[in-house]
Amino acid sequence: MLALEMFRSLPRTVAGKAVGARMPGILSGFAAPLRLVTLDAPVVDRPGWARLKSRLSGICGSDLGALSGQTSLYFSAVVSLPFVPGHEVVAELLEDCDDLAAGTRVVLDPVLTCAARGVEPCESCVAGHTNRCSRITVGHLSPGLQTGFCRDTGGGWGQQLTAHRSQMHVVPEGWSDDQALLLEPLSCAVHTALRAGVKPNGRVLVSGAGSVGLFATLALRQLTPAGEIVVVAKHGHQRELALEFGATEVVLPDEVLRRVRRTTGAFQLKPEFSAPYLLGGVDVAVDAVGSKQSLETALNATRAGGRVVLSGMPAAADLSAAWFRELEVVGTYASSQQETLPSGEGGRGAFDLAMELAELEPVVQLSKTVASYPLHRWREALDHAHAAGRLGTVKVAFDPRSSQ
Repeated sequence: MLALEMFRSLPRTVAGKAVGARMPGILSGFAAPLRLVTLDAPVVDRPGWARLKSRLSGICGSDLGALSGQTSLYFSAVVSLPFVPGHEVVAELLEDCDDLAAGTRVVLDPVLTCAARGVEPCESCVAGHTNRCSRITVGHLSPGLQTGFCRDTGGGWGQQLTAHRSQMHVVPEGWSDDQALLLEPLSCAVHTALRAGVKPNGRVLVSGAGSVGLFATLALRQLTPAGEIVVVAKHGHQRELALEFGATEVVLPDEVLRRVRRTTGAFQLKPEFSAPYLLGGVDVAVDAVGSKQSLETALNATRAGGRVVLSGMPAAADLSAAWFRELEVVGTYASSQQETLPSGEGGRGAFDLAMELAELEPVVQLSKTVASYPLHRWREALDHAHAAGRLGTVKVAFDPRSSQ
């Protein structure tokens, strides 16, 4: 089969880490530890596993971070190189899998949990918090926190992959592949919104208006009792989308503190040789980018005792505000099979809730703008993904079936 494979290359990783943030184009050129290859289709010969044909697979910010060398070495222990990336996957079963017949379209929950690894369930998996699984390096699979980061399973950036029944969610009839592709990032946004712990009429800041920020805004508006939701966006088209997805107001990055200060009565301070911050501010801030600037914006705009939610994969930042203002800094990773709504209702999985959000008109319309590329145009696809915000694209994906 044809696939894109990420491989270990110290020179390319160092080059990407050194200049990738300033010159993203080199990450689709000589500095990318990625290659188009022909591989044997992956097979996991265990009960509950099946082969799938990839129909569409998104390019996520975490994929770009891994290719650029910007991802923390913390994660090196939970991946197994070489691997085929692609964890946002719409695929078609090539064979029967338990109760699902060959030909069924599915979306994957990418986390490789105890069930997928064939080991005794850990405490988190028993509780339904499968995104916190403690067994992602053991069992009959190589280490890998998710499909798309494990050498044994393959990923969506290949023509075929293999997955466990516990990962599969059936795509509703009538949905396009583009609409189905948004389910996985939407499920992550559901988890983010519910982890935010927003109180009735709470003021929320969402720092970033890419797909992560937009979906988080939608989930906050639809699933929580948030009052005002201010979204930080760089580009005009992001402003329009954020308002459609539930934002009360959209501001530019350099307007954030002024806007929050005006509505909350906070005091703004300007330390020497450092970014300004507020005494007072929003109740909850969501960092939906993961950059140093975005995280510091969230930290510096949140009131004492408030909560900062890390939705984008975090970069290094000055955490003085977290200490000085006693902020709750909360991580949010992937999605859970047992979410609890603000009403106290539990027992529903993030994917089930995401399916409801995916049928809302703003999401349906957004799905029609997905830009897809065949595997052999991977350099062009990565260039597009790096510039997606500026170019007005919310999601870029690979279509491994296409040759055009």
